[in-house]
Amino acid sequence: MSSARRYDIDWIRVIAIGLLLVYHVAIGFQAWGVMIGFITSDKTWDSLWVPMTMLNVWRIPLLFFVSGMGVYYALRNRSWKELMAERAGRILLPFFFGAIAIVPIHVYLWQRYYHLNTAYTPNPAHLWFLGNIFVYVVVLSPLFFYLKRNENGPLARAIKWVMSNPLGILLVMAAFIVEAWILDPRPYEMYAMTWHGFFLGLLAFLAGFCFVLSGDGFWEMIKKWRWLFLLTAAILFTLRLVHFKLNTPFYLLVAESHCWIISVFAFGYTYLNRPGKALRYLSEAAYPVYILHMIFLYTASWLIFPLDVAVPLQFIMVLLFTGVGCFAVYELVIRRVNVIRPLFGLKRK
Repeated sequence: MSSARRYDIDWIRVIAIGLLLVYHVAIGFQAWGVMIGFITSDKTWDSLWVPMTMLNVWRIPLLFFVSGMGVYYALRNRSWKELMAERAGRILLPFFFGAIAIVPIHVYLWQRYYHLNTAYTPNPAHLWFLGNIFVYVVVLSPLFFYLKRNENGPLARAIKWVMSNPLGILLVMAAFIVEAWILDPRPYEMYAMTWHGFFLGLLAFLAGFCFVLSGDGFWEMIKKWRWLFLLTAAILFTLRLVHFKLNTPFYLLVAESHCWIISVFAFGYTYLNRPGKALRYLSEAAYPVYILHMIFLYTASWLIFPLDVAVPLQFIMVLLFTGVGCFAVYELVIRRVNVIRPLFGLKRK
């Protein structure tokens, strides 16, 4: 297996988590946000949802693709038992800790803000996809270890041959179209704690592993065609917004989603595959910050939404409060207290 570290994949993971934070802040400015458990402002900002609509079809699938890529590298020097132990520590422990100790705090803030009866409410909430990822590791690890032991075998060679051709991307899209056709999710973007989200994530996790397994053939192919993928994504999004009025057929949503995702990987591979101090810091901080961010988002919403200021300024204030609060706790507590680090998916120092 390739031993070269891919810094672009680390950057993409950091960027994906950053986009999720921005997305969650934006929900607070939509009137329907309260129906999915967010504190919402009385001053809505409808136009803000246009770029969020663009993000919505690929932000979560991108994380599953990246997670599958990460398992490829995790297999390099690990046995099956070592992989299970490492993933349990990195995924399951933060998942359960977050569900019982982090999520109930922001649920409590939501209950208090809306003058509801307060109760201790453990649940996965925004951490739902961590449970999915661990299941994918368990289910797919026999196939992954087979490919690891037989990287020059017929199955691995077939995957590399298919993925080195643009038509291979169409085959990947076809699998996602079949998933949507069978499950008929409405809306398509409803991933959290649904069978659609589970099977879409499973396909993306598997595809991400195969992308990295395919080596330079895949990466050079998407680099060559990166502008076509980006243009196609932009055209499909415009059609979704203008022509279909967001009531787009599943096959076009899948095509748009994958064109955005492949564009991100292609431009990342071209421009982001380099190390640096910022990447080292953010790569470790991203996971704890995401686990924490809903507490600070709800606190910021409680404090800032009643202020008599313009909506765009409220958005910036909430985003800054959330980001600064999360990084302050990470820097001053999580990063430095050894016993706490594993609870947020970090190795002990």
